[in-house]
Amino acid sequence: MSKILIRGAKVLGGEPQDVLIDGETIDRVGTGIEAGDATVVEAAGKILLPGLVDLHTHLREPGREDSETVLTGTRAAASGGYTAVFAMANTFPVADTAGVVEQVYRLGQESGYCDVQPIGAVTVGLEGRKLAELGAMHESAAGVTVFSDDGKCVDDAVIMRRALEYVKAFGGVVAQHAQEPRLTEGAQMNEGVVSAELGLGGWPAVAEESVIARDVLLAEHVGSRVHICHLSTAGSVEIVRWAKSRGIDVTAEVTPHHLLLTDEMVRTYNPVYKVNPPLRTERDVMALREALADGTIDIVATDHAPHPHEDKDCEWAAAAMGMVGLETALSVVQATMVETGLLTWADVADRMSFKPAQIGRAAGHGRPIAAGEPANLTLVDSAYRGEVDPAGFASRSRNTPYEGRELPGRVTHTFLRGRATLVDGKLA
Repeated sequence: MSKILIRGAKVLGGEPQDVLIDGETIDRVGTGIEAGDATVVEAAGKILLPGLVDLHTHLREPGREDSETVLTGTRAAASGGYTAVFAMANTFPVADTAGVVEQVYRLGQESGYCDVQPIGAVTVGLEGRKLAELGAMHESAAGVTVFSDDGKCVDDAVIMRRALEYVKAFGGVVAQHAQEPRLTEGAQMNEGVVSAELGLGGWPAVAEESVIARDVLLAEHVGSRVHICHLSTAGSVEIVRWAKSRGIDVTAEVTPHHLLLTDEMVRTYNPVYKVNPPLRTERDVMALREALADGTIDIVATDHAPHPHEDKDCEWAAAAMGMVGLETALSVVQATMVETGLLTWADVADRMSFKPAQIGRAAGHGRPIAAGEPANLTLVDSAYRGEVDPAGFASRSRNTPYEGRELPGRVTHTFLRGRATLVDGKLA
């Protein structure tokens, strides 16, 4: 592989430095590095980050290739600056066996745009009644470490306890979709003033908070790791903050859309704003931002949820829940967290690369930008401003809530083990 010299980039937002890539690794970091026979990337004024890691992506394959495939999803990931994504288990068939997770893993290897780490289902068929083959999935070629029934809550406390006990044996983690099903029957949006005015079924905050409270106590009892998917309420923040103060091994994620959008958007009745968990109030949004800043919430995860046009271009009640997010995540974080002064670029690297890689045990990712480290890197033009145009997305689906909205920042280059997957904003 040829050498690549990234010249004059602000590493983690700091002073300009040169980074020389030789093969799959970083050879040198410093100033005044001579290019020699290297390909030069002029990066003056741009931010250099470690390759982003998404702990929560829906790639839809196998079974819903009309929404997304591993290839199109990883192309979207590379476009957004990601070098590794964790693929959720709610496929058809469900990723609840070694065979299915190995299929997804190998499709990721074939795509070449980013590493794909399958997430295994906690229960057979996501039905919540019987533990899936957790050990077999971990021992498979995919080496699964994260397990989740995302899209459905593991609402049976005994099953959740058994799952936490099982994954503890090999250092795995259960990622819980916190939604008490009985409290959300018929729910269409956040329960509150707006739902009352619109006459839509309300989704109460307590439906999320009660499950989180139960699960952090179960994790403490078992001595295991639990991760909270797409945390969305101020009350959930307080429960996780309490659990961490108690020494419980809990981590939590927030999505970009929950950092920016509120339930006021539902007044448009545009199903693009229909998502699980629902968009919450301005108070919740501010609490989530503060919690991400102070470390109560560990990471940003996209919950990239692609849907075909017909599943969103319909009346609100019939529409599917979810938004695409891989190609806009970093821009939303820049707008909500960096430009508000809540996070530095070094903090962004922590929340979107270092920590998610650590939680998911993604070897070779979330590493320092230093000599000898894998050359998984993302170059960002933070001065860029532009309107979101889904027509240019690499994802197969277009269900973004940001169409026509101006967002800051643009990923110009992504490098996966020294190989450019994105060059000047275009897929390699």
